[in-house]
Amino acid sequence: MKRNLYLLALLALLLAAAGCGNGSESSSPAPAAPVDGPITLTLFDKNVGDPFTNPVSVEITKRTGIFIEIQQPTGNPDEKLSLMLASGDLPDIVLMDRREATLNKYITSGALIPLNDLMREHAPNILEQYEDILAKSVFEDGKNYYFNNWYGLDPDPNWSVGIRMDLLEEFGYGSRAQAGDAFTQDEFVDVLRKFKDKYPGGSANPALPLTADASYMPSLIGTFKSMYGMKNYYEHDGRIEFDVRDPRYLEMLKFINGLLNDGLLDPEWGINNGQMCTEKEVAGRVAAHLGSVGDANSTFLEDYGEDTNRLFYSFIITAPGVSREETTYGPRSSLGWDGIGITAVNKYPVETIKFLDFLASEEGQYLLMWGVEGQNWTLVDGIHTPTQEALESRNKDWAAFSLETGARKWTWMIKNGYGADGTPHDFMFRYERNKVDTHALTSMAGTVWDTALYDDIGPTAGTPEALSEQKVRDIIDAGFASIVNAKPEDVERLYGAMIADMDATNNAKTVEDIFTQRYAAKVALYNQATGSYGAGGN
Repeated sequence: MKRNLYLLALLALLLAAAGCGNGSESSSPAPAAPVDGPITLTLFDKNVGDPFTNPVSVEITKRTGIFIEIQQPTGNPDEKLSLMLASGDLPDIVLMDRREATLNKYITSGALIPLNDLMREHAPNILEQYEDILAKSVFEDGKNYYFNNWYGLDPDPNWSVGIRMDLLEEFGYGSRAQAGDAFTQDEFVDVLRKFKDKYPGGSANPALPLTADASYMPSLIGTFKSMYGMKNYYEHDGRIEFDVRDPRYLEMLKFINGLLNDGLLDPEWGINNGQMCTEKEVAGRVAAHLGSVGDANSTFLEDYGEDTNRLFYSFIITAPGVSREETTYGPRSSLGWDGIGITAVNKYPVETIKFLDFLASEEGQYLLMWGVEGQNWTLVDGIHTPTQEALESRNKDWAAFSLETGARKWTWMIKNGYGADGTPHDFMFRYERNKVDTHALTSMAGTVWDTALYDDIGPTAGTPEALSEQKVRDIIDAGFASIVNAKPEDVERLYGAMIADMDATNNAKTVEDIFTQRYAAKVALYNQATGSYGAGGN
């Protein structure tokens, strides 16, 4: 009954404010008069449609004076967002995939209000926590229309080469492996050869020294590229070009081709799914893998016990002439997955920005991700420490734990990484690692790099240049498959033919001009916005 009175009061205020103009720079609606009790705001979250009633929700309302009415993201969230935009039936807050074209449509149509003035006046936590993320996510007019979610570089390792620890110890690399050292390409090949020689298997089930789960092929090719320090594009002489133009790309092709021709790489590496990969690994036919390990480590632990070293651990492999620091195993965008914006129909922009500012604060992050203090965790000597009951409940069934406590149910304004006390914001999946993950934090340390300024620099979808880009990438994909499976003496010839085909028939250089221009424009916007979020900024 009490909440209904709040809603009736809000409705009366909205009706009274209908038709009121707004001459402010931000084009946001005129603020409504205060209400007696929590303000109810509608929020469309593409990820979650649960009611805002769990313990974390109650605490958020207590801290901020905001109650959230969640709009259920039934069906395709992007389609629903498009329908809401077309009809004008907008919520007060939207959380959408920042990588979808719909976000730009919301901005260009005026459905999202600019946030710069609101941030400077009412959001000290956002300004402190987001830092240069705000400058990297400005729109082409230099303003911010949304806040990134799951922002900041996730420090956890991304790509790696997994090698069985027991084999590294057997073949004389044990102490370095335990320490998390990087291995040279020659040392890696030495491990693969020794495995094949000592454990050749039978004709029906031969050794497959290196295999891969090809469920996401770009990550496998990316892992090979990482050995050579290559990135998404080839950047030189002020231009951004397709990665295949990098001279190291040819060297990488020769390496993969050599692995296949020498019987060191699983012939099915490009078609394996997770189950196929796991079956081969569990059968003892595999020494190393690229990509997801599947369930192999779990099975090894079940079969050999918690103390077993017959597990795949993550390592850096360096190509000839490439140092550990030059490898590129950790491509991630600091801009995250989602964008959270305030819509033009929101009658409470100041209260909303204050609500979002609380969520972005250190206090808000731990409430969202760990749950309510005193129920799920306490501070022990200044360190966030989960209760034993919370740990046991999370370990038993993390989804049920989240549903009951509200911990990690609402992932709004989330910052990757760790809090000031060194504990991870993500209690559910980052607190207390297993020994393989703990080892990876050392062996893959420092490999994460930011792709943000390279994101979305290709031609606009639907343009002739976008079609040209796709044709070029089709040529690259076909060329890659042909080259790595060719006879070694044919590799350079086939590579040259691929480059010639790109240039002769599909206007690759025009597409690269667009890469270069759009990248330069993004860097210019970033440089212009950097440092402008204090008092007196743009």
